[in-house]
Amino acid sequence: MDSGPMSVDSAALDPPSIPNGANEPKHGGYSRFELELEVQSLANPQYLNYLASRKFLTNPAFVAYLDYLQYWRRPPYLKYLTFPTSTLKMLELLQQEKFRQDIISPDLAQALIADGMKTAVEWHREG
Repeated sequence: MDSGPMSVDSAALDPPSIPNGANEPKHGGYSRFELELEVQSLANPQYLNYLASRKFLTNPAFVAYLDYLQYWRRPPYLKYLTFPTSTLKMLELLQQEKFRQDIISPDLAQALIADGMKTAVEWHREG
């Protein structure tokens, strides 16, 4: 299988182990777990718009990678997400081809940001 930057490595189909010390293999100074923890960046609608504008969201290998990242929904991985609600909601939306096409719109990205801010304000008022 191709090992280029947009290919899916069959060895990566299982979630990474939770780091437990200095013996973890490093890639650019980071463990695979740490690299894949960047799944949290998917909570940012502007980042999703950037990915769409660069055609990442139409690349079958990248779409397969987004599907692979679903393991973050399960324990023990879930507890490591700083913003689990927004991260997992965006990951869920990214499973839909229509959303991957629509997020190229800056208006949709802005609407998602506004909705997220409104939700956060309402949540704080309730507490």
